[in-house]
Amino acid sequence: QVHLVESGGGSVQPGGSLRLSCAASGRIGDNNRMGWYRQPPGGQRVLVALVTGGGEAVYADYAKGRFTISRDNRQKTLHLQMNDLNPGDTGVYYCHVQSFPTWTSYWGQGTQVTVSS
Repeated sequence: QVHLVESGGGSVQPGGSLRLSCAASGRIGDNNRMGWYRQPPGGQRVLVALVTGGGEAVYADYAKGRFTISRDNRQKTLHLQMNDLNPGDTGVYYCHVQSFPTWTSYWGQGTQVTVSS
C-alpha cells in the first residue's frame, strides 16, 4: 500500500515563499513519476509540476520561473519550492505519484496554501 503525506502548506502574503514536501511510503518503484497538482477554490485540480524518475521536470506555464520541483529517490520524498506567490496560487496542493511499472495513481490528502494580504 502506498501512502503520501504532504506538509508545508500555510498562509503567506503576496510575494512570499513556501516549501511543500511529500513523503511516500510503500512500493512506488524507482522509475516513477511524482508531481504536484493544485485545486483552487471552486476550481478543478490541475498540474503544477512533475518530475520523472530520471529527473526530467515539467512545469505548468504559471509555475515556470517561480516554482521548483525536486525529488530524493532514496528518501522517496518530493518537494515544491514556491516563490513570489500571488493570490492566484491559493488552493489545495496535492502530491501525486504514478508508481512503476504499473503506473498506478496515488494521491495525498492535500495541503492548503493561502496567499492573501
